[in-house]
Amino acid sequence: MLIYFFTNGMALFIPPNLFPRLMEEFQATAAEVSRTVAITHLVAALLAPFVGYLVDRFGVIRILRVGLILIAVCFSLYPFAGSLVQLYWLHAGFGVGLILAGLLINVVLLSKWFVAKRGRFIGLLLASSSAAGFMLPPLISPLVTNPQWGWRWGFGLLAALFWLIPFLLGFLVMKESPGEVGQYPDGSARPVDKGDLHLETGLTLAEAVRTRTFWCLAIGSGCLWFSINAINSQATIFFEREVGLAPQRATFLYSLIFGFAAPGKFLFGYFSDTLAKHRVMLMSSLVLLLGCLTLFEPGGTDFPFELTRNVPRLVVFTALFGLGLGGSFTMIQLVAVESFGQRARGKILGVITLVDSLAGTLGTVLISQLRTNTGTYLTPFIIVTVVAVIAVINVLLIKPVHFVDSYGEP
Repeated sequence: MLIYFFTNGMALFIPPNLFPRLMEEFQATAAEVSRTVAITHLVAALLAPFVGYLVDRFGVIRILRVGLILIAVCFSLYPFAGSLVQLYWLHAGFGVGLILAGLLINVVLLSKWFVAKRGRFIGLLLASSSAAGFMLPPLISPLVTNPQWGWRWGFGLLAALFWLIPFLLGFLVMKESPGEVGQYPDGSARPVDKGDLHLETGLTLAEAVRTRTFWCLAIGSGCLWFSINAINSQATIFFEREVGLAPQRATFLYSLIFGFAAPGKFLFGYFSDTLAKHRVMLMSSLVLLLGCLTLFEPGGTDFPFELTRNVPRLVVFTALFGLGLGGSFTMIQLVAVESFGQRARGKILGVITLVDSLAGTLGTVLISQLRTNTGTYLTPFIIVTVVAVIAVINVLLIKPVHFVDSYGEP
């Protein structure tokens, strides 16, 4: 949890909160600064299927440690960037580091350690990155908004913490599987379930891609990532430039999204241990869609509605969108394992991550460019909401695939 707190928290949630400051320092548009996180997601997308193969072949811990080394170096260089081009290169490094030490790696690792209670523990793991989004921006906000210090010192503080906490934990504490310490998953006295523990249970990647469920999951999760990344990357700019909030208040509102996402990840993961996981994913997708809808209120000229500037309504938005974000983020991983088994979980999650990352990249680039062209987030956020509707429709069509394991059992 501490490793994931820093890797994803720093790489994905800190830069978007710094976008207004980067726009000021480099005299850049929203589209130009947004390319930084778009590059991160694009690089991660291109590498995701390959890393899934490496995980299945060489194991988690070796790849995790390589990722930690790379991302620690990139974090350390970030405060010294002198141009947007240099930031672009560093964000490319973030993308490589995240795919080596981020979501896919940690989900596969936790799946080895937990079976009967896998949903709630993966939910806890994923909640840690949202906790980072809630805690880290306000932590460095006094430095970032202080003219004598600025965003470089704020990010530098976090880079130092990365070397002291997740980097050391990755090399001194982490273990590949319970067997390395004489245990079974869930701390049980014996294997929880032979089917769950047998790696040959489930479909191959070639078999999975021939099912409707695979494409509904890919399209649905891709649309969710489009909406999530589009909102997350632009929220601080929206709060400051269109709602008119002061930087520290905008940072607090931005951090609230992740403050609600953290319990959302755990709660929906907890529900998935007793309810059908694809149904829980549908619930989380609907909550996220409701969050998008709260951004609008009656009024306007071109449309019968306009973007809200009402702060209490925006707090409701952060709650609904954050809960939906957290639940959807967690359930994408769990639904993939539930639907196709664990025989090719690394490869299947790699392809799903590829689709999600490409969709998230598109969301960031398209929405930021539309805002730059139109001068407002009204049309961009309408598109985000429509894409969220498409996500809900596809998630509704997901059905687990029936397969026979190597023991001849369904």
